[in-house]
Amino acid sequence: MKKYLCLTLTASALLFAVPMVQAADTPSRTECIAPAKPGGGFDLTCKLLQVTLQETKLIDSPMRVTYMPGGVGAVAYNTIIAQRPNEPGTVVAFSGGSLLNLSQGKFGRYTVDDVKWLAAVGTDYGMVVVRADSPYKNLKDLLNAMQKNPDQVVIGAGASIGSQDWMKSALLARYAGIDPRKMRYVAFEGGGEPLTAMLGGHVQVVSGDMSEMVPHLKSGKIRVLAVFSNNRLPGQLANIPTAKEQGYDLVWPVIRGFYLGPKVSDATYQWWETIFKKMAASDEFKKQRDMRGLFEFNMTGKDLDAYVKRQVVDYHEQAKDFGLAK
Repeated sequence: MKKYLCLTLTASALLFAVPMVQAADTPSRTECIAPAKPGGGFDLTCKLLQVTLQETKLIDSPMRVTYMPGGVGAVAYNTIIAQRPNEPGTVVAFSGGSLLNLSQGKFGRYTVDDVKWLAAVGTDYGMVVVRADSPYKNLKDLLNAMQKNPDQVVIGAGASIGSQDWMKSALLARYAGIDPRKMRYVAFEGGGEPLTAMLGGHVQVVSGDMSEMVPHLKSGKIRVLAVFSNNRLPGQLANIPTAKEQGYDLVWPVIRGFYLGPKVSDATYQWWETIFKKMAASDEFKKQRDMRGLFEFNMTGKDLDAYVKRQVVDYHEQAKDFGLAK
């Protein structure tokens, strides 16, 4: 009996000695921060989450979407880390462009290690688009025009020099046989503004992401010259040619996802990870993702953290090739 009692007490002591991860309560308020003005890829990413959570009823009350433009993600990144690091209901949208900026040190003193990378919900692809009445009927026409007179071809994009949109444009310039520093590139804040400028005749070309163009394809006002994917995309995008099939080896995938503040508890992080896994398995999520021109790329937790940090290293090497990083 004494031996049995001793074992029981020892087991009880061990039970109390092991730290238990408490289940997190559902946040009383949820918010998705899009780090740009309305209308671009960050807005699209937040709306995907907002609508799917509402339709699947995975949270009790509607998620709010707010906008925090500045530095193509830098303002939101710095704000979450320095001023709002422990908000359990707040997620921030990110893209491959965010990671590219991190790789070049554009987010100030903060690095890729300063937030909690939570979930990826899809991938997009770069593309180049012109007005429907443009003289450029295909990618070759555009590159020939850039080669003959770079000053006459103005490329607009929702990001600054060194961004993904700029790097895609720089790669096009190289294929045109000109120095990327000689191309005319106009940076806007957010994905919606360059398209408006193009339709108004202020720029001739927009370098951006395919998902941003999906809502505008049926308008008849634009023509996508090429999508930067390995193969043609499915569904309503199947008639858009790739750069590769036109003879230019240009492929540029764009991951989209979310991160949390650095001081959010492990329990809250696990709660969100569970929510994202349930959401990704739902038919509603797949429908909403497809509607926004995104393609399957579901990753959460440690796997995403490792992926993101690997991408930042790769982007840093690419940026060095253009003289944008040391």
